[in-house]
Parts: sequence; structure tokens; C-alpha cells
Amino acid sequence: MRAQVSLENVKKAAILLSDVALKTPLMRNENLVQKFSSNIVLKREDLQQVRSYKIRGAYNKIASLSQDQLNRGVVCASAGNHAQGVAFSCFKLKVKGVVFMPTPTPKQKIEQVKMFGGAFIEIVITGDTFDDASFSAKEYCADNKMSFVHPFDDEKVIEGQATIALEILEQSKEEIDYLFLPVGGGGVAAGMSSIFNELSPNTKVIGVEPFGAPSMSTSLEKGVNVKLDHIDKFIDGASVQRVGDLNFDLCQQYLSGMAIVKEGEVCQTILDLYNKDAIVVEPAGALTIAALNQFKDEIQGKNVVCLVSGSNNDITRTEEIKERALLHANLKHYFIISFPQRAGALKEFVADILGPNDDITHFEYTKKHNRNMGPAVVGVELENSSTLDALQQRMKEKGFFGEYLNDKPDLFQFLV
Repeated sequence: MRAQVSLENVKKAAILLSDVALKTPLMRNENLVQKFSSNIVLKREDLQQVRSYKIRGAYNKIASLSQDQLNRGVVCASAGNHAQGVAFSCFKLKVKGVVFMPTPTPKQKIEQVKMFGGAFIEIVITGDTFDDASFSAKEYCADNKMSFVHPFDDEKVIEGQATIALEILEQSKEEIDYLFLPVGGGGVAAGMSSIFNELSPNTKVIGVEPFGAPSMSTSLEKGVNVKLDHIDKFIDGASVQRVGDLNFDLCQQYLSGMAIVKEGEVCQTILDLYNKDAIVVEPAGALTIAALNQFKDEIQGKNVVCLVSGSNNDITRTEEIKERALLHANLKHYFIISFPQRAGALKEFVADILGPNDDITHFEYTKKHNRNMGPAVVGVELENSSTLDALQQRMKEKGFFGEYLNDKPDLFQFLV
């Protein structure tokens, strides 16, 4: 029998969450309206108290446990938003919680979990990856007879996330033609697509994944839930190797389609939202808006809703976000330059090779006196992507060109 989401249970979850989760605004975005000639509104789950929708599923799950289970406490594994949702829920319900987080978790996220959970949360830092932390969490859970709160593959978690759909349908003044949802493990997509199928069946519900972690897209294409061998974890809130089994079954039934967005385009969307609208989002929170370019012809004149899932963005990532955006726009390029080891070589490179508005943003060079030529790793930011071919031609004509690194991932990964 195929998985189903009970509308009655989702309505009960909405009542339960009414004094816990904020009813976040559904806001028209004028910049996107003008860009796409569509009525585009954003469901601002980034404005939740824990800065993501994860509070909904975590609280609904923990509140559903028996008193005996609550007395024993709960366990979760997370490096981000789910951990904060569990911590907030534990504090609100006065339940002991143990949160397992991998060693590379940024200090800012650890401090947020401590702040939301207070004395009710114990944090265990273990393992190099989320999978390591999750394995330890489940072992601890079994040893101590506590309840595991899964981040997405759980009926009560899915029902909690589905309450967003009820809010959107209540808040929207027009019938919704398109709904774009981020997909990581698939909890919010599974729940919301189920409710829209029942209450707004004409709405096309599109799931959006990062290019480096297309777990749901791959599984839907193959017709079976598969685990990817490798993923790019840059969009950490939506990068999983395998989606939930419940989530896969529901998304297979109710999603109208999937879109895959490159990480660089997500980074440019993050910068645009900040610079144009003063909206701060995490990479996963920008996925749905970044996907709109792929549907620009289809959505013209339509009513479109994008779920902005979260805003837990670490400020220390800003430079990397900017870098990835420039690379995506074909404006940032890295080369190995072969410099003659003589005075004035760098001056010649700047004066005769670079364009008048090109900028050196990265330079690594060590002089070796026993060589005629010395290699340097040089990063160049162009004013216009169309000038790249001419730049490389000038390098070759003057004998400076060594290697172009952007299309050599084994070398390039050490720079970005």
C-alpha cells in the first residue's frame, strides 16, 4: 500500500503548532515580479524563530510521543536546522534531548542549538561527517532506550512540514499555478505536495535540488530510492545521499516535476536577494528562486509561490558564495602563468595582457633562481565574460600561458 498523508492529521498538527511556529508571511517580491513577468510570492519560512521550517516537523514529532517516551528523552543527528528545531521543541516541552553534530559543524550553529535548548539539550560532537554523527546517535538512542527524531523520513515530521501548505492556501488571494519547493531529504516536498494534490490539484508542484546532490531526481528517474555515491555538500541544508523512503513514495505520487540548480546560480541568487531585497538566506533557502530561470517562459503571467526554507547562513561563507557566483557567471578564472624570471615581467603582464578593467584577485609565486621561467597561480576577475578568449590569446602570444585551471577539477578544488 502506498504512503499517504492524512489531511486531518495535518490540520491537527497546525492547531498544535499554532502557539509554537510562526504563521510566516506570504510576500510578493517586486524584483522577481518584474524579472519574470509573473505574480511571484515568497513563503518566508526563513522568518521562523529558529530561522527555518524545521521547527514544525520536530515539534509535531516530539509532541506525539507517549509520556514514557518523553520521560526517557529524544535524540537527533544534525549539523544545522533540524538540530535547532529539536532544541527549541525540547525546551518548549521540557524534554531532555541529545543532539549529535559532526566535528566540522560551524561554531555559530552549535551556539544556536545551545541557545534554543538551554539546560534541556546535551550536544555531542563526533565524527567527520553527518553520517558518522547519525550512526553514533542511533547507537546512543538504542543503548539508552530514547526516541530518535529523524530529520525527514517520519510520518509526524512530514505532517508538521505539511502545515506550510495549509497556511499558503489560506493566505493566497489567487489560485496558485506553480509551487516551488526545496528538496533535501524530501520531508517538506512530500508533505506539501500531498496537501496540494488534495486541496489544489491544478497547482504544478516542482521540487528543486542542488546540482551536486540530485538524490530525489535520480531516484524518481530510476523508479526506486537510490543512494548517491558522492555529493557536493555546499548546499548543506539540501544535500543528502539518499532521500527518505516515505518521502520518495509521496514525491513519486504527487510532485509534478523536479528541477536541478547549479551551486553557482544559487550563490548569485543569495547575493541578489541580499543586495536587492535585504533578504538573508542560506544556500538551501535560495534554491526555489534560483530555479525560476529554468521556467521563465512557462510561468509568465502565472501565480507562483516559492518556499524560502531558511536563513541560517554563516557570514564566514560570504567570500566563497561570491566566488562561486563569479565562476558561474564566467567572470572569475584561474591560470598557471609562466613568468620569465626577470625584473618587469609582472608589470608587462598587467600592462600588455590584462584588459583595462580586469583585476588580479589571486596571486601565488615563488622565485627560483636556477630557472628561466617561474610558474604562478593567478586568479583574474573579468569585467565581461566575452573577453576570456582574447585574454588567453594574448597570454599565448606573449609566452605567459601555462594552464587554464577552471576546467581541471582535480587542481581547481584546491583554489575554491
